[in-house]
Amino acid sequence: MSLAPRAVLVHRTTEYEELVARHGTHGQAAFFLSSRGRDIEEIAERHRRTRRALAEVTAAIPLTWRQTRVERTDLDRFLFAPEDVVVVVGQDGLVANAAKYLAGQPVVGIDTDPGRNPGVLVRHRPADARTLLPSVLAPGTGTTDLTMVEAVADDTQRLLALNEIYLGAPGHQTARYRLGLDDDGGAVEAQASSGVLVGTGTGATGWIRSVWQERSAGDTGLRLPAPTEDRLVWFVREAWPSPATGTSLVAGELTPDARLTLTVESERLIAFGDGIETDAVELTWGQRVRVGRAGTALRLVG
Repeated sequence: MSLAPRAVLVHRTTEYEELVARHGTHGQAAFFLSSRGRDIEEIAERHRRTRRALAEVTAAIPLTWRQTRVERTDLDRFLFAPEDVVVVVGQDGLVANAAKYLAGQPVVGIDTDPGRNPGVLVRHRPADARTLLPSVLAPGTGTTDLTMVEAVADDTQRLLALNEIYLGAPGHQTARYRLGLDDDGGAVEAQASSGVLVGTGTGATGWIRSVWQERSAGDTGLRLPAPTEDRLVWFVREAWPSPATGTSLVAGELTPDARLTLTVESERLIAFGDGIETDAVELTWGQRVRVGRAGTALRLVG
């Protein structure tokens, strides 16, 4: 007998809750903001919208389903199951935060603040949940498979990300390493830089795009991928030329089977995905990590 589906509501602590937790009471938080020319009511209203959205989505979960909630900071300790339907209630970035812990489960993104969020990944409104959730597992339900990126170290540590993976020194100090491309005749270059970014088409709406724009990438002919393309792009940030380090390998693309290889020549480097530095792969001198398209994708509903 198969298990009933389980709705996993992914959410995050609101700015209002963080302020009250830091200052003790609503009044103290309001005083703190007012002393800086800010009104707490704007933040409190966003908090109320988020809570109303969570309540509306919770009420829309079919009665025959199981359900649970997980806060963003607990995602790395939460065990997702194959029968889960993941319902992300919040911002686009919250979908990316959850994606790295999934293995093909359908994801429904609910936008709690339309107009403030871009809505690239949270494509639905809370009112849509009542008709949307019961149909998620039905044949023919439209889903989009979004390409993900992975980093695999030579000690089997593995990291997944939906937007991008950053490899560099903790604190974004100078990172020293040797960079190589599998599909470029074995070209390898010693580098000192602010780190390396490898991103997907979904990430091309964020950090990757900002680096691409700064490089005037149109002059190099490097085109950013679409979210469903298997192609990735990579950039070296602020590569430093010296007698021992070069700057000839600073940007490019990775085809589906290609890998970017980085060999550590610093005491400690890290790799983290989608801005979550607290869940990082630790790398030491001489270790090698390969980055490329992940074998799994994010199944986004709608």
